[in-house]
Amino acid sequence: MTDTDFETTQIEAAAFRRLLQHLMVERTDVQNIDLMINAGFCRNCLSDWYREAAEQRGITMTKDEAREAIYGMPFAQWKAQHQKEATAEQLAAFEAAQRRHGG
Repeated sequence: MTDTDFETTQIEAAAFRRLLQHLMVERTDVQNIDLMINAGFCRNCLSDWYREAAEQRGITMTKDEAREAIYGMPFAQWKAQHQKEATAEQLAAFEAAQRRHGG
């Protein structure tokens, strides 16, 4: 790995940590379903990607461990504190978004 590769990795890691800070501390009001509707991914997707990256490096990680790494707390605790029941409008928008993206 060159110094440039190392620096790029450090910058990417810092940007990822900032994204997590934004989603987990500053914008807990934004629901996962809204992220899925508007961006095509959510906090759970991030945790899946995190676990996949760990496994590609030979690190075994459960779904719950990955979610705790992303949410900064056990997922059940996050849900209890921040997740609201999806509205009929959100569910309809989610279904429409899934159809648009072939999901």
